[in-house]
Amino acid sequence: MGIDIAIDLGTSRTRIFLPDKGVVVDEPSVITVDLMTDAIIAVGQKAYEMLGRTSERMSAMYPLSGGVITDFSLVENMIKIMLSDISIGKVGMPKVVACIPSEITEVEKRAVVNAISSAGIRRVCLVEEPVAAAMGAGIDITSPHGSMVVDIGGGTTDIAVLSLGGISVSRSIKKAGNAIDDEIIKYVKKKYNLLIGKRTAENAKIAIGCVGNIGENKTFRLKGRNCVTGMPMQADISSYEISDILVDIITEIVYQVQDVLEETPPELMGDIYSDGIILTGGTAQLKGMAEIINAVTKIKVRVADNPSLCVVKGCGEALKYIKAFEKGELSPISEQY
Repeated sequence: MGIDIAIDLGTSRTRIFLPDKGVVVDEPSVITVDLMTDAIIAVGQKAYEMLGRTSERMSAMYPLSGGVITDFSLVENMIKIMLSDISIGKVGMPKVVACIPSEITEVEKRAVVNAISSAGIRRVCLVEEPVAAAMGAGIDITSPHGSMVVDIGGGTTDIAVLSLGGISVSRSIKKAGNAIDDEIIKYVKKKYNLLIGKRTAENAKIAIGCVGNIGENKTFRLKGRNCVTGMPMQADISSYEISDILVDIITEIVYQVQDVLEETPPELMGDIYSDGIILTGGTAQLKGMAEIINAVTKIKVRVADNPSLCVVKGCGEALKYIKAFEKGELSPISEQY
């Protein structure tokens, strides 16, 4: 008998969950390849540390963007290597529960299924990300009670109202952690004539990033290359600068939250008003994120415990519902291949 597993194939990070062990893999979704031979040099954290540091012969890259696969072959290899690292292949892998953004095309969905199946998986069950996030945050999504989740990850922000095991209203936008990193890179280049890489931008965001000018105005030292002279250069960026950089992205997220609320059935809206909105995903940890959504919606907002792990833990919870789905009973699983 094989071991059923859960996979969160995220734009920024890939996580794997085993029922008896919890989260056993939590690595950046990065792969480094030899451009001459197509050989895989590294995956995960080792590959992430090579970003912006490889020779002309090698390339370190993210093979997913905006929640979908952009390079099928690289994702396929990344999954195989990560699974082999935890020795799952030796005992068989009959079924996997994996998450997908709430609004992707059939082609994009099939790419996820095929990439996972290529690792020797017999059956792939899909759960939409906000459903998995809610389950990972401890919500009983099979009840008729309405819940609202805003999952702000690396590639996408998924917003959904949930009830009876499924989604009542949802939105998925490609405004999340990676978009923030990109905006920091653009801003620093324009204001300081300083070229920095994604790792540096992400480190600045994590260290001093905030939504709204709240708390102490901290600084972070950026190191890179002067885009005029080509020489090494450094500059300090402040928390308040990052807050200003985020205005457009945060405004779009809040607008979509309002839009979902406006389309929510009245009975479910009453539940949400009583219980509040739950934030999940790594980017939900930005200081001030919950406060700005609360200020606009007038609904209480809380960040889930360990928000980065909610989706993969929710996928792990969904493993218990595979048989229920196969019997046609109420289940968070949306499809099976």
